[in-house]
Amino acid sequence: MTIPILLLHGWAMNGAMFDDTAERLGPEFDCYAPDLPGHGNRVAEKASLDACAALAKQWIEDLDRPILVGWSMGAGAAWRHVSRHGTSGLRGLITIDMSPRMLPDEGWDLGLLGQSAEAILATSGKIVPGWPRMANSIARNLYARTSDPAPSREDVTALLLAQDPARLRPLWDDLVAMDERETIRKIEIPYLVCSGAHSRLYSQDAAHWIASQAKRARVESFENAGHSPHLEEPGAFCDAIRRFVAAEGLATPNQDQDVT
Repeated sequence: MTIPILLLHGWAMNGAMFDDTAERLGPEFDCYAPDLPGHGNRVAEKASLDACAALAKQWIEDLDRPILVGWSMGAGAAWRHVSRHGTSGLRGLITIDMSPRMLPDEGWDLGLLGQSAEAILATSGKIVPGWPRMANSIARNLYARTSDPAPSREDVTALLLAQDPARLRPLWDDLVAMDERETIRKIEIPYLVCSGAHSRLYSQDAAHWIASQAKRARVESFENAGHSPHLEEPGAFCDAIRRFVAAEGLATPNQDQDVT
């Protein structure tokens, strides 16, 4: 049997960022990577974290208990889905280089690397007027400094410049306001927490914190990757998914369901 897998992309990206992943995983996986609200072919839809989670819920209901994969913002959408609906519709969860809370505070230093809460909050007002400059910064920070990924930084910049920043700003504000730390503690299904060792955005300590809080989680570190292991180390990323499926027995259709 094929294993359904639902892949949620990052902010200002689109579902095509997982095309290579789907091809590499091959026929044993049935991959779906929809554009999320405010992106790609859903650019006209209102963009919010709740809207992304609602779209994920629709797909999950139509699939046979998929593995849910969320990259960056997609991880936020995955956690939001779990916070609203639990994990009974899922056979496993994978998140890629994301923190459940971006903003630092006195008791939390695992948000965006090297940025104060004030600086992160100020970013919102710069999105629309400073989009060309921000697009270049996002493309640069998407990868480790030594990566030679596909799509290239130049291709990613072109993708970003084609976006409507005014539509994306509300979703950015949702991400900045997000705090899904309590959600992590409620996750009881098999969970693979993927982290790029050279991420410019999130510390590997954030991934290890997540794994320490969820009941059946472990970290997979990609030593040559930054924020985008599935693009920077695509073969290793797909191998990690296969190992996760095998180790957790996720190919078995009648696995006991969690009811959180």
